[in-house]
Amino acid sequence: MNLLVPPRSRLQIEVVFDLVCPWCYLGTRRLRRALRARPDIVADLHWRPFLLNPDIPAGGLPRHEFLTRKFGGEERARRLHATIAELGVAEGVPFHFERIRRMPSSLDAHRLVRFASRDGLAEPMVDALFHAHFAEGADLGDDIALVALAARVGLDPVQVRRFLDSGSEADAVHAENLRAHRLGINGVPCFVMGGRHAIAGAQEPEVLERLIDVAMAEA
Repeated sequence: MNLLVPPRSRLQIEVVFDLVCPWCYLGTRRLRRALRARPDIVADLHWRPFLLNPDIPAGGLPRHEFLTRKFGGEERARRLHATIAELGVAEGVPFHFERIRRMPSSLDAHRLVRFASRDGLAEPMVDALFHAHFAEGADLGDDIALVALAARVGLDPVQVRRFLDSGSEADAVHAENLRAHRLGINGVPCFVMGGRHAIAGAQEPEVLERLIDVAMAEA
């Protein structure tokens, strides 16, 4: 131990998010940038599922049908997606919305994150799922795609297949989603720092840093 180097402080950060939410992808990248600017802090990230589209069936919906339901048509969605894609460039996030053919239910993908967390792989699993969906157009509701993505981060594909088939953790995901709503969280991403200080939206790193300072001052 180097006595000249002060010990790093720990900060618990709950990330309430949905894997089919582009703002969540952008927001988590900005959070990482904020944390890189604070090497004096060790962040313990806890990934809390939120279901933006709980009524989507297990097999998902054709993209055009979903966009019509949610935005009233593809043109309005296209303008919004262009804005998000432009913001993503600064964070190194390659949004390719045109590659997405189906809007999936995110339930199984959230279950997979919880499974990955058992081996300390939640963070790379989240990254792999975000990238696959928004950059490659992967269907996060497809078990074959989920198994392949899990293998990318080092999980055993046989165990993952068995887990997905079991339905395990589905109730836990629904319970976390309900908990978020009961806490007044109606939009994501939402970052809860130190168990007390929350901020919603894909905030700029400088905004997140200020909240980190407030949380650390009270810790």
